Amino acid sequence: MGTVLGAMRNVRWHELQHAYGSASQVPGVLSRIAWGDAPSSDEALSDLERWISTPPVFDSTAATVPFLWELAATDTVRDRAGVLDLLATILAAGNAEHPAWTRAAHDAVAAGRATAARLAAAPDTPEAGGPSPARSVRAAATRLLAAIDRHVCPACAGPTPRGA
Repeated sequence: MGTVLGAMRNVRWHELQHAYGSASQVPGVLSRIAWGDAPSSDEALSDLERWISTPPVFDSTAATVPFLWELAATDTVRDRAGVLDLLATILAAGNAEHPAWTRAAHDAVAAGRATAARLAAAPDTPEAGGPSPARSVRAAATRLLAAIDRHVCPACAGPTPRGA
């Protein structure tokens, strides 16, 4: 088994775009979500949400989603519930000018359904002095599962658009 986010080097991030330009910074932001302290991780998750999912999705969104699933499934990631919520945001977002990007991003989110189901069924493991992090992950995974199961959008209806 490889390291967390090890396959990021196989993506040509500099050829992809996000809301503010080149997606070449996405690997660093994903790394900050994976290994950063609380403020750094929170800021990185917020940055990523602005860059790849709100309001439209971009060509970098579909490339980013598999790594978000990897982060959501990694116990040491500080805000796994936030990562799952970002996946739900991506599933709800679209790009009317680029339906193939929308479909690719939505398909990438739906491809992680088994991970969401596993996280939704995870046992509660309370920590001393506070609520269980597993509880918030389980709740976010349950919401995401529901969103995946009821997902319908113009970009995802019918045959796969050309260039997807």
